Amino acid sequence: MNKEKTYLKWYNKVGYGSGDIAGNVVYALLSAFVMIFLTDTVGMNAGIVGTLIAVSKLFDGVSDIFFGSLIDKTHTKMGKARPWMFYGFFGCALCLVAIFCIPAGISPTAQYAWFFIAYTLLNAGFYTANNIAYSALTALVTKNNHERVEMGSIRFMFAFGTSMLIQTITVGMVAYFGGGAAAWRTVAIIYAIVGLISNTLSVFSVRELSEEELAEGEEVKHEEAKDEKYSLLDAFGLLIKNKYYLMICASYILMQIYSATLNMGIYYMTYVLKNANLLGVFSWAINIPMIVGLLFTPTLVARWGGMYKLNLTGYCLGTLGRLGVLIAGYMGSVPLMLACTALAAIGMSPLQGDMNALIATCSEYTYLTSGKRVDGTMYSCTSLGTKLGGGIGTALAGWLLAFSGYVGGAAEQTASCLNMLHIMYLWMPMCFNLLITLILTRLNVEKANEDLRKKAA
Repeated sequence: MNKEKTYLKWYNKVGYGSGDIAGNVVYALLSAFVMIFLTDTVGMNAGIVGTLIAVSKLFDGVSDIFFGSLIDKTHTKMGKARPWMFYGFFGCALCLVAIFCIPAGISPTAQYAWFFIAYTLLNAGFYTANNIAYSALTALVTKNNHERVEMGSIRFMFAFGTSMLIQTITVGMVAYFGGGAAAWRTVAIIYAIVGLISNTLSVFSVRELSEEELAEGEEVKHEEAKDEKYSLLDAFGLLIKNKYYLMICASYILMQIYSATLNMGIYYMTYVLKNANLLGVFSWAINIPMIVGLLFTPTLVARWGGMYKLNLTGYCLGTLGRLGVLIAGYMGSVPLMLACTALAAIGMSPLQGDMNALIATCSEYTYLTSGKRVDGTMYSCTSLGTKLGGGIGTALAGWLLAFSGYVGGAAEQTASCLNMLHIMYLWMPMCFNLLITLILTRLNVEKANEDLRKKAA
């Protein structure tokens, strides 16, 4: 058996993975803290904020496929994806700071407008361009599937490590800088600078393969393979014809809604467990096991003969873990909640680690069935899932808080609000994990590609 060609050194993989520091200084700060900043510091209504976030997501749904298509059509010395990744983050940094710089002296309506514009520009524009390009690099810098899994695992180790760090230190940093809006602004500026540095290092740590290198060894019996020109509508048509893409997209959205509901744990820790600093403790219980699991994901994928069985088994374990968190929560046992949280994270780690490789395999399915390469457009599901799922989760939290009678900054909340916090932090994550597990029972794109290659041989 011929050994599969390798394309990357260890430092290329680590350099690429460090780019998720940039993505997560944005994502983790917004998903975990923007709602409590707006409700308890700026004084906004949680329900209105949730509605603005939901409306903003309408723009995101269009922009993801649009930017993915633009990346596929880009041809520069830097490649297809790297220019979008590099320049896109400058806008991300500016918009992140703007969200935490809402002027106190303007009217409430103007404050809501300021937030909506900055949030929409960030998510529907700059973050989309940056994140889709970053994800697409997995398919553009190597054709080796094992290397793709390694890149995904390293990437998400940086992602979860960054998320854990931000959730652990942000509350303390805000207090250190004096609390209030000025402190939040200072923290946002620091995170934006860190993101700019890590994103730049990541962009220049890898080289995209030429189109000739990407096509080498791939013979597809389609007339369309001779003509790479296609419109945005054509690309959209290719996506919706790929059932595995739709399943991955649905799974990714649910994964991000799951994460967003857990990130709203700052409310659960503050008002149910009476200790806001426990958010950092639970973040460690999630992210340390996740990082450990990611370390072993490439080896496990090879040992299990692919991603399908590993991902499905892992999510069954993850769902059981979240069920344990629910039971422990009603028992009032924080140590048991932490243990079950760690168990769930271990089970969920393989899908996080091999997601980019899974999408690349899904993109190959489109190529094998249509002769079209739509790597950038295909990777729009990661950006779409991150922003749409995270936005829906945050918006849903805002609506549920408002519905339950939450009062921002109050020392005590009503019984109806406390019951809602139990639903948001205990019940909803378990249900989302169960839905993802059901989808994974059907997501065997590796076998589908193998069958197509046999037919074409």
